[in-house]
Amino acid sequence: MAEQRAGKLNFLERTLPEGLLVDAAWMERHGYSTSLRSQYVDAGWLVQPTRGTYKRPRGQLTWEKAVISLQTLLEYPLIVGGRTALELEGYGHYVRSGPQIVHLHGRTKPPAWLDKLPVEARFVFHRIDTLFRSDPVSKGLTSLAFDIVANSGQRVDLLQSGALREHFTHAEWPLTVSTPERAFLELLDELPTRETFHNVDMIAEGLRTLSPRRLQKLLEDCRSVKVKRLFFWFADRHRPPWLTHIDRSRVPLGSGKRMLVKGGKLDPTYLITVPEDLGGTV
Repeated sequence: MAEQRAGKLNFLERTLPEGLLVDAAWMERHGYSTSLRSQYVDAGWLVQPTRGTYKRPRGQLTWEKAVISLQTLLEYPLIVGGRTALELEGYGHYVRSGPQIVHLHGRTKPPAWLDKLPVEARFVFHRIDTLFRSDPVSKGLTSLAFDIVANSGQRVDLLQSGALREHFTHAEWPLTVSTPERAFLELLDELPTRETFHNVDMIAEGLRTLSPRRLQKLLEDCRSVKVKRLFFWFADRHRPPWLTHIDRSRVPLGSGKRMLVKGGKLDPTYLITVPEDLGGTV
């Protein structure tokens, strides 16, 4: 019995890195019953950040490590996208008050315990199929190619799709995040309810080195008329170098007006209402 217990503890040391966490289902799949888990917790070999989750006692839990755990050990098809991905790439323009807001994109919601973890972050989930037709998330999540035990792995090149990339934070393992091109479209989808025109405008002004090839693929794959019109409106406003390489004829913009700002100014080119003080071009 002692040898069996030692073997199981050794397995946890090999497969559950310090700072990462797993859930009860993962423990069950690997042969750790409810009673055995309780013994480990009582003995201090495991701690429970919140009900139904387990980690080794050492290693600080951060929102990044929580998401890395979901993407690798627990194999949830979720990516970090939108404003969060842009901020990780250095495109954030101001410091938020309150907890970090982490935007996660996927087809399936993350587990309920994610919102109960003791980390300084609030998680917001977005369904990817409402914005894009293709699904590179579940078909090619880059973190799943990373051997978290050996801390190595073969990178999956998804850059040609313009969709995902690996981002190394202060953690030893990569987060899977949207490329800046995809993240910008995800950010535009938040207008006008969860983002403001002025904040997006500041970010758009700095997006001067995006890849037109990736943008073209994403725009053609995008379902949202609102997002595509906003994309070209901001691009016309700031005139980044890549804009001349986008083939607009391959990006349908639909018909009819879209009221995005109550009492705003109607842009005659894209038929969207925008704030009065941003109504013109620079």
